[in-house]
Amino acid sequence: MTTQAKPVLPASIDDTLKLLTSADYVGERSLATGVFLALRMGRPLFLEGEAGVGKTEIAKVLAKTLNRKLVRLQCYEGLDIASAVYEWNYARQMIEIRLAEVEGVKSREGLGQDIFSEKFLIRRPILQALEGGGPMDAGPPVLLIDELDRTDEPFEAYLLEVLSDFQVTIPEIGTMKAGEPPIVIITSNRTREIHDAIKRRCFYHWVDYPSAVRELEILHLKAPGAPERLSREVVAFVQRLRKLDLFKLPGVAETIDWSQALVALDKMSLDAQTVNETLGTLLKYQDDIARIQGSEAERLLAEVKAELAIR
Repeated sequence: MTTQAKPVLPASIDDTLKLLTSADYVGERSLATGVFLALRMGRPLFLEGEAGVGKTEIAKVLAKTLNRKLVRLQCYEGLDIASAVYEWNYARQMIEIRLAEVEGVKSREGLGQDIFSEKFLIRRPILQALEGGGPMDAGPPVLLIDELDRTDEPFEAYLLEVLSDFQVTIPEIGTMKAGEPPIVIITSNRTREIHDAIKRRCFYHWVDYPSAVRELEILHLKAPGAPERLSREVVAFVQRLRKLDLFKLPGVAETIDWSQALVALDKMSLDAQTVNETLGTLLKYQDDIARIQGSEAERLLAEVKAELAIR
């Protein structure tokens, strides 16, 4: 029986770029530098940027290419320790108490120590990541703390211990520390500012919208069935949309969705009617759609056609 070799961490920024490319992730060298340094120095990587630019995908790519378990904590308003780190299995504790009462074999002190032992502990994502538990010999997992800006400041304060020392303190048990720190990726859509104390414990990178050249590369990988002419028109149209004062600019995810939708409609190139009818795959707010539909869409499309005709 042969065992699969353990994937090693990239040895350079160029190797990191190759690692990302092997999973069809198109990113800037500056992003690869941040990933490389975070992996090399064992520090969390804080990725901030607009929604849909590929921040979450970085964690998925690292888990896949390094053969690590992905542990995802999806943040939301009101997220607390019981949902993010650990909680006690109260139902099982009550059963244990009832059994002890019937059998009469445990003192109150002994029972208290027993029901607050690790076997009654429900491990949530952060504790799971600290304890490991990925594929055999694959290394510690990738912990994705997604959309941290959706939580509140008390939860950020709790994260400081996790990010500083890769440990959590459980009053009834004590401190539980990671044998080998997980790879930590934190994302934020910047709907609010994250406290500086969190950022100081991480390497920081702003993930911007890609250039037209990069976005076309992404479409070639993510929507390979799209004709070249259609892909170029889609990218040029989206790039123009991002220069407008819209409530929510389309991200790369929306560009991919729109391209795939156009392929499903058997379109070889853009036309005004198709643009107007499919704006809902690109823009997610009615006010934005109402602003672009009609004459504005026709104007943008005419500019796109003229630009590509010159090239």
